[in-house]
Amino acid sequence: MKPHRRNGFWLGFIFAAFILIGGCTNQTENTSKKSLWLESAKADLDRFPDRFLEASKDTFLRIDNIAALLLAGGASVAMHNSDADKNLAENFARHHIFHGFSGESLSVIGDPPTHYAATGLWYAISEENQDELNKQRALTMMTALSVTGVVTTGLKVIRDNDTPNGQRWAWPSGHTSSSFAVASVLDEFYGPKVGIPVYALASLVAYRMMDTGDHWGSDVVFGATLGWVVGHTIAGKHKNLDVAGFEIVPYVATGNDALTGISLVKNF
Repeated sequence: MKPHRRNGFWLGFIFAAFILIGGCTNQTENTSKKSLWLESAKADLDRFPDRFLEASKDTFLRIDNIAALLLAGGASVAMHNSDADKNLAENFARHHIFHGFSGESLSVIGDPPTHYAATGLWYAISEENQDELNKQRALTMMTALSVTGVVTTGLKVIRDNDTPNGQRWAWPSGHTSSSFAVASVLDEFYGPKVGIPVYALASLVAYRMMDTGDHWGSDVVFGATLGWVVGHTIAGKHKNLDVAGFEIVPYVATGNDALTGISLVKNF
């Protein structure tokens, strides 16, 4: 074999080896990263029942929240037992605004499974990017949606009344409660610049529920109040980033050597 051919053979062999080693390294890194992702998700899933129970207690043991829900419940009863619900339903039946594509679009936007799917995607992207802040916010949103969904479903089964178009389980409106829970959480996290547009969208969803005969006005009134109470309470508590029970807060030290950073704080 000629010298230049031997040299070419060994250069090619070394180059191929580098490619092979690099591919194996990337595969190992991807496998390791996937394993860490799954471990983190499993840990969050294992802690979720406790998180759910704690959030439920925080929400429904507060006097102001109980008062708001009782007032909304009383208003719902008054609307349904008087002609208010019936008159509203008849008015919407005569003057439909949302139908066809617009009505179906709002129904999908306000559907609780849509909210769960979007929140799951938020969590997955945050975990992939190792963004702890947004991961915790996604978990908070999932908690608020879960509490809202369980309470809404339970009340529907207990009440078991028909909608204007003859469907079962009218009170309260699940689309409305879930949409307002989403709006409340985002309002707590990002302020009115995000909160106001999302509240407007949630209000459109609520209007659509009445406009198409899917819900009575009383269903929407209580659903909106429930979502607002749950969303603000849970997001308000978890507004700050929390890691392993420690709150992350800014740290500033003054003196000869000024230092800035973060500190972990926990009350015992």
